[in-house]
Order: sequence, then C-alpha cells, then structure tokens
Amino acid sequence: QVQLVESGGGLVQAGGSLRLSCAASGSTFRINVMGWYRQAPGKQRQLVAGITSAGTTNHADSVKGRFTISRDNAKNTVYLQMNSLNPEDTAVYYCKATDYYGYAYWGQGTQVTVSS
Repeated sequence: QVQLVESGGGLVQAGGSLRLSCAASGSTFRINVMGWYRQAPGKQRQLVAGITSAGTTNHADSVKGRFTISRDNAKNTVYLQMNSLNPEDTAVYYCKATDYYGYAYWGQGTQVTVSS
C-alpha cells in the first residue's frame, strides 16, 4: 500500500504562485509514475502533469510554461510549482501515484483558489 499526503494549497491572487507537495509513504518502492490532477466544480478530473521515476515529465497544454512538476525520489515526494496562476486554475488538486503493476493511489486533495 502507498499513502499520499498533499500540502501547499491555499488562496492566492491572480498572477501569484504556489508550490504543492505530495509525500508518499508505505510501499514507495512500488511507485513508477507520479502526477498531479485537478478537478474544478462541475468538471471532470483532468491531468495537470506527470513524472516518471526516471524523471520524464509531461504537462497539460493549459499549464505549459507556467507549472513545473518535479520529483525527489530520495524523499518520495513530488512537487508542482505553479506560477502565473489565474482564476481558471481554481480546483482541488490531487496527487496520484501509479505502481509498476498499474495500480493507482490517490491523495485526499488540496484546494487551490485563485482570486481575480
């Protein structure tokens, strides 16, 4: 089993920055890919960014150039640096870890609210 705990969400003005963290515990050796998803009210959960254990990243087009995902394997932690935030980024942000068998683990989510 893998447990994920997110932190770093909050309220920020448009144009501001936030850094989200997701710490994994438990059977962390099983983790392959880690990623961030977000879900705004009334919308489906969508991928924001992902990173493999080797460090290969991908970012959704809507956040490219503004958000950066990174990972510290020694700390079993993944980060999401979010810059130039706008109100459309308001959502609950979830951390996801996928193990080498394809099983997915989710964190409890952290709220990000961007005011205009």
